[in-house]
Amino acid sequence: MYKKHLLIAFVMLFVLAVAMPVWASDQGERATKAANVLTEIMKAPDSGIPDELMERAVAVAVIPHMVKGAFGLGGTFGRGLVSRRMNGKWGAPAFIEIGGGSFGLQLGVESTDVVLVFTSENGFKGLLDGKVKLGADAGVAAGPVGRKAEVATDVLLKSPVFSYSRSKGLFAGVSLEGAVVTIDDSANKKVYGKEVTGHDILEGKVVRVNSEVAPFVRALEMYSPQPKRTTQR
Repeated sequence: MYKKHLLIAFVMLFVLAVAMPVWASDQGERATKAANVLTEIMKAPDSGIPDELMERAVAVAVIPHMVKGAFGLGGTFGRGLVSRRMNGKWGAPAFIEIGGGSFGLQLGVESTDVVLVFTSENGFKGLLDGKVKLGADAGVAAGPVGRKAEVATDVLLKSPVFSYSRSKGLFAGVSLEGAVVTIDDSANKKVYGKEVTGHDILEGKVVRVNSEVAPFVRALEMYSPQPKRTTQR
């Protein structure tokens, strides 16, 4: 039993060691990495997020280098940003964390880039209170792939959140059922000031997009411009 616990502890320490360079990076680097992930994904017409889905998005979250590691006991952790679209414009992004656990015959350590597209205010509102559990507080589904792919209205109604992952160059929809997205107010205060909370940011109370988070907002403006029609529910 002791050896088993020691082995699990060793594996989890290895996970931490792999992830630490990203977790320890400053907030500006996190924003730049998130912008790069979105840009690289959307530049691929055959494997990007559908333009129609991005047009309908009320919020988009990007978590670069989410880490998954397990040896019998598995878990995921990542840090990223989320920006909410209000009155047709992308607002200052809030810093977030995502985590979740699973049990099963898993082996190894894996990192992946994750994108969440929120198409419903109801699906997004949990984050305004600081936390949303995907699948419980908001339905989540693996998103359709292809910049020109059509997205059926009934699919949009059934799932207010669509999730994607990119691992080893491959991009696809992915199920993130059970993952918990929370506000990272420690990072938010470092970027926006000690009195500013994630709730303030996502409610549009932070008007100025500073240089640290500007790359992420520019990427959203490029690949998810103002909607041509009112489709949000």
